[in-house]
Amino acid sequence: MSSKIRISHIVSAFTIIILAGCASGMPISTSKKYPIEVLYENQSLDRPYSEIGWVEISSEDSLTARQTSNRKMMYRGNDAETKELLAARLVMKAQKIGASALINVQYKYYTSVKKEGYIMKGLAVRFRGE
Repeated sequence: MSSKIRISHIVSAFTIIILAGCASGMPISTSKKYPIEVLYENQSLDRPYSEIGWVEISSEDSLTARQTSNRKMMYRGNDAETKELLAARLVMKAQKIGASALINVQYKYYTSVKKEGYIMKGLAVRFRGE
């Protein structure tokens, strides 16, 4: 009986570690529809295009007391909904410069002892013939 309890504790702990890892490295959703085409790092565009230039949004903030006080559970990073809002901001920025699509969109999150931040960028392109 005690070995079953130990195994269940190990399985539970393992599950928590996996879920925590997934939450911190959660990808940007690829199911969201935007007014222009959005392709992430490993996706290719099958139409001819001309590059306009890179667009980027970023932010860096000091960690809150909640983020630094609890050693067991880290409250850092952006969830999928927030990443989609950030992608929408990036799309709006690309549209302002005449982009038909954003390609090679990348999201990077970083954290240190006192700060956290993100950078999201993508290459704004215009389809040829438009």
